[in-house]
Amino acid sequence: MRVLVTGGAGFIGSHLCDALLGEGHQVVCVDNLLTGSRRNIAHLANEPRFEFVEQDINQPYDAGAVDYILNFASPASPVDYMEHGIETLKVGSLGSFHTLELAKKYGAKYLLASTSECYGDPLEHPQPESYWGNVNPIGPRSVYDESKRFAEAATMAYRRYHQVDTRILRIFNTYGPRLQLNDGRVISNFMKQALRSEPLTVYGDGRQTRSFCYVSDEIDGILRLSRSDIHDPVNVGNPTEFTILECAHLVLKVTGSKSPITYAPLPQDDPRQRRPDISQAREKLGWEPKIHLEEGLRLSMSYFQRAIEIEAGKQQTVGV
Repeated sequence: MRVLVTGGAGFIGSHLCDALLGEGHQVVCVDNLLTGSRRNIAHLANEPRFEFVEQDINQPYDAGAVDYILNFASPASPVDYMEHGIETLKVGSLGSFHTLELAKKYGAKYLLASTSECYGDPLEHPQPESYWGNVNPIGPRSVYDESKRFAEAATMAYRRYHQVDTRILRIFNTYGPRLQLNDGRVISNFMKQALRSEPLTVYGDGRQTRSFCYVSDEIDGILRLSRSDIHDPVNVGNPTEFTILECAHLVLKVTGSKSPITYAPLPQDDPRQRRPDISQAREKLGWEPKIHLEEGLRLSMSYFQRAIEIEAGKQQTVGV
């Protein structure tokens, strides 16, 4: 197939490009590099089946005939989407319309990368796909939450009104190599601080929970969903739940760091708990994650070490 991946120079998008190329497809990677990085796709520069286009999908763009569109274009970390709030709202709305129109034009299949943030600060736990969420539509996180909720609505509308063959992926916390060092997410924050022997910053009392999925497990789930005939949203995340404080201690264990733990105020609307119900993924995709958080942190550590060295100016490239 000829596959278009928007946001393909981002963390998950770049791993997805690798996986699709590994399956023998041609890949057109589109990214405006607002939060993505050429470094994530540098190893593909001489791959004849890979094409990179620097393009903002908030503007109309025609990639030519494609068989599949996987829309991963959006800032995804709190640091990024709060800094680029308007761009985040636009990519969920204009970007979704432009890519859905392209799918309609070429009869391409379409997969939207949505998010567990659709559930907001959930009152139902764990979160099944049927839960409508508890989202503050005007809070600081709303630029991301509502962008993705709108993108889901647009995706389902194109299925209903134009018969576009769509799928919706709800991603929970994902981590691994190519995660931005300074993106403000839990794993990157803790790994960076531990490896620099800095205090680990825990927001609130650390009892809020998250569920962390290693990137190779996430990619496996994405590919399975892309090949399925499931059109309603599907949670793809790790159902093993950790408190933020447990995660901090695990990072200290893996890195061997002696960093102390410090506490800071909890940001507004920060979810108190987050855990996917993956019954649908298990039953319909035959998918569940395999890599435990401790193993995934060990697999990620050399990447973070190299990223820290690059930031300090000690070397020019990060291994992939």
